[in-house]
Formats: sequence, structure tokens, C-alpha cells
Amino acid sequence: MACGLYFFQQKEITEDSNMEKRPQDDRKSLPHREVPPVVGLLLAMVLMNMLLYLCLDQFFISPRRSAGDPSHCPYGYFRMGQMKNCSPWLSCEELRTEVRQLKLVGEGAVKRVFLSEWKERKVALSRLTSLEMKDDFLHGLQMLKSLQSKHVVTLLGYCEDDNTILTEYHPLGSLSSLEETLNLSKYRDVNTWQRRLQLATDYVGIINYLHHSPQGTLVMCDSSDLPKTLSQYLLTSNFSIVVNDLDALPLVNRSSGTFVKCGHRELHGDFVAPEQLWPYGEDMPFHNDLMPSYDEKIDIWKIPDVSSFLLGHVEGSDMVRFHLFDIHKACKSQTPAERPTAQDILDTYQKVLNSLRDTVVSQTREML
Repeated sequence: MACGLYFFQQKEITEDSNMEKRPQDDRKSLPHREVPPVVGLLLAMVLMNMLLYLCLDQFFISPRRSAGDPSHCPYGYFRMGQMKNCSPWLSCEELRTEVRQLKLVGEGAVKRVFLSEWKERKVALSRLTSLEMKDDFLHGLQMLKSLQSKHVVTLLGYCEDDNTILTEYHPLGSLSSLEETLNLSKYRDVNTWQRRLQLATDYVGIINYLHHSPQGTLVMCDSSDLPKTLSQYLLTSNFSIVVNDLDALPLVNRSSGTFVKCGHRELHGDFVAPEQLWPYGEDMPFHNDLMPSYDEKIDIWKIPDVSSFLLGHVEGSDMVRFHLFDIHKACKSQTPAERPTAQDILDTYQKVLNSLRDTVVSQTREML
């Protein structure tokens, strides 16, 4: 009995002790179920797919323009780069004392362009080449002042007394050097049909803006051949396009019967529209007074050639050309009135861009 009682008491003590430790021991003694490697791999793949889905849309959507859009500032003010506030256009005195001219970077018939510096920022200072071209120079200045928007290079200041204009500097230069720029190794990732089609869309957007500008229907006359046309536009650091040279933008006014002539010399070649060519044959010498005038549809004729250059020959560019074939064919109508408007072309470009982008995203997701 003594032995039995001792055993019973010892058992109670042991059980009481175990009860005190049980909550902690139970947590420790729960069986650990190992996750099979296959399940872990599947979970990792699901997580990766979710991340890829989120990234794909961002990858195929073109970047927004910088917040330095001059249209965000009141008339007479500008903002560029990392500037948080709008600043008034620089005056003659400020241009003379605050802008440091560095080196010549471009020259045309109307002006010379110098890389310059203002408050540790790179800027472009344009100077009139000769007094004979002053009317064109002042016309370009007036257009710059009145057309400030995301489509036009940002005006920073001007001085009519000194015949100078200060604008934002874009180190990638004009569209003439697009191929050389995109062939650089650091820009290889943006040398895609998506980005190139977005550039073409930007270009058509500029033409559409000029045709519906605050000044009325303006025609881009400095476009007698492809190199000349490309030199009028700048490539920004975020790979969008702005028009830079506005020296030759005559106005079409149908209500008053006002049409345009681009220059005073005879034009040749397939790049210009048929109505820009001398219509009376080689037997009659060219005379500007006899040359018929025309309208903004000459810009429409040139869009397919400029867009073809912008699309280049990267993988997928021929696919884009195929989808744009019909609208480009319409642009080349011999009858100006039958050509589409810039808005029609812009809508088509945007539709093709969205459609092809969605197709690529869908195909990529199906592969995951």
C-alpha cells in the first residue's frame, strides 16, 4: 500500500507538472509538416507571374512627358527640368548678364544656335545670322511665344534689341540624328517598335496641333525634303518630340480665301506634295506669281515618309507599317481634299499603338 500510494502521489505530481508545461510544450510538440518542394515552386511561380502582370502594362505604356510642360505656366512664364515654380521669361538685361555663351552647336539660314549656360543649366541661345533674315527671325519668335505647349520647345526669354532667343536645350539634338542616338548601347532598350511608333505619334500630334493652333491653321513650310523636315524637330531626354524651328509657319484662312506658298523658288522631288510642284511644264519658266497656292494638306502628304524614317527597321516595324498602310495610302492621294486630316491620322496611330501593345501584352501573359 505504501508503495502504491507513493506511486500514485508521484503520478499526480508528475501530471501536475506536465499540465503547467503543456501549453508551451504543446506548441513545441506540434508536428511540423514540411511543404513539398513542388508546392513551393508553384507558389513562387504564381508570385512571379503576379509581379510580371503588374509590370507588363507599365513596360508597354509610353512614359509621360515631364512636368516641365510650359503650358502649365501662365503666358510669359516658363518652367523646365527640376524647376518647381514658373519663372518669367528672361529680359534683355538678364540675357546679357546671366547667360554665358559656350559653343556653336547649329546654324541655319535664319539663326545660329549656341550651347549656353544659365544658373548652372544648359540652355540654347539663338542669334540672328543677318539683318536680311530679321523678319523670319521675329516671325519665329512670335510663333514661339504664342504656341507654347508640350508640342513646342520651351521659350525661356528673348531680346528683340539684340536679336536673341533663349530656349530649353535638348542634348539629343534634332530628329536627323535619331538613328545614331538609338544605336548607342545605353539606348538599346528603347530602340523598339513601340517607342518608335510613339515618336511617330508625337510627330503627327505636332502637325495636328499646328493645324488647330491658337493662331489658326498653320502650315510647316520648312519641309522641302526629309533632312530639312527632320531638322525642325528635337528629341527630348525622355524620348518625345518637340518642334523647334517655327520661322516658316504661314497661315491658311479659308474664310478669307488665304492660302500659302512655301518660299519663292521652284520645288522638286517626290517628298513635296504634287500641288507644290510647278504645274506648267518645262517649256514655261517658273514664276512665283503664276504658282498656285495651297493649304495644310501638303503636311499630310509628307507624314508617311517622316513616319517611315521614325519607325526605322527594328523588329516589329514592318508589322506597324502594315497596320498603317491604308491611312498612309490615303495621305498620298493626288487630290488634296481626299487626304485625311491630321486628327484622323493621329486617331489611327493611337488606335494601332494601343491595339498592337495590347496584343503583345496578351501574348506575353499567355506564355507565362
